[in-house]
Amino acid sequence: MVGHDADAGRGSIELVAAHAFDHGAFTATEVMAATGLTRATVLKSCDELAGNGWIRELDDARAAGDYRKGRPARRYELAEDAAFVVGLDVGQHRVAALVANLRGTIVARAETADLDGEEDPARRLATSRTVIEHATKRAGIVPRQVLVTTVGVPAPVDAQGRSPRGDHDYWARMNPGFAEELEHWGEITLENDANLAAVAELTHGATAQQSLGVLLAGERFGAGLIVDGVLLHGANGGAGELRMLDMVEGVGSSKGLDAAAREWVHEDDLAGVVPQGSPLATLDTDHLDVSALLAASSAGDPYAQAIVDRLGERLGRVCAVLTSLLDVEEIVVAGGRSIEATPVIARAQEWMESESYAPTPSVRASILGTDVVALGAVARALATLRSRPARFAHPLPR
Repeated sequence: MVGHDADAGRGSIELVAAHAFDHGAFTATEVMAATGLTRATVLKSCDELAGNGWIRELDDARAAGDYRKGRPARRYELAEDAAFVVGLDVGQHRVAALVANLRGTIVARAETADLDGEEDPARRLATSRTVIEHATKRAGIVPRQVLVTTVGVPAPVDAQGRSPRGDHDYWARMNPGFAEELEHWGEITLENDANLAAVAELTHGATAQQSLGVLLAGERFGAGLIVDGVLLHGANGGAGELRMLDMVEGVGSSKGLDAAAREWVHEDDLAGVVPQGSPLATLDTDHLDVSALLAASSAGDPYAQAIVDRLGERLGRVCAVLTSLLDVEEIVVAGGRSIEATPVIARAQEWMESESYAPTPSVRASILGTDVVALGAVARALATLRSRPARFAHPLPR
């Protein structure tokens, strides 16, 4: 129970608003028991929140069928569709947006794959704006109804939403100024995409662990790292940045599963060692990905299976690096390729158990699919909203 000192510290409206977020229909008595506030204070706060559109008053307890002697209790609930948040995933090849209400229920989605690796900042900004416009239109809302938009980018992001100079300015191109471009969609917050994937795993995924790494493993490896329940950021937001793998013997590169498979088959093709009977011999190696590789392997192609095994060992080595540094209990491979890459992940687990030091973490595929970053962005946007309780003192946009 939170006592009266908390009332002075955080304010009664903030306490009542937090209760509304965490519960369904509630009465003043229930808020009093949870917060230690007086009845008069709770009722006054409820009136103010209702007047500003954050909560709505329901039928009283007697009308709702909960008979009690005396004066019937007033009942309230969060006005979950009074305002919205947006989670935006701006990756190397695609942009996806999710619109959610105040309960976190997804009400609309939009996506485009038009970027195709495009690094031009102006195009990335314009595409992001277009995708948000489509998503909010599908939700039937206007920009002023969005209170917070969280953007996930493939770059380190510091506490001010900035990415450091480095990597030949790649990070700057990935994070070129979303706050200005998207200013009509509420407060704009920025976060690294792998960190948001880790937030999504904690919020929506199947993990029960408090120390885990979440790997985005498509074109480049990036990790969201949670140790003892805390998401790691670092001074410049670079915790989990895996360019250091370029210097790790046995790994040698931070390229992800798609990029590594494409590179290896292309090298073998130039060397003339791809078997003519392999389905991979007729594919355009510039567009090869793990799904095509696994399809060939499943069809019984021994060359494709050898590449799958090689990818699994490489993934296992990456997992071993994270385990050595951070002692995580679980590593989740997330993103669009995660489910179909199960054979690669299984091989990585086998390699770790036979070649790395015990105890080894479990390695598994995320169940959240392609929207893992956007789902984490929605969760972060809601957390941002709830961490700023002073917002509740102002009327919601109508």
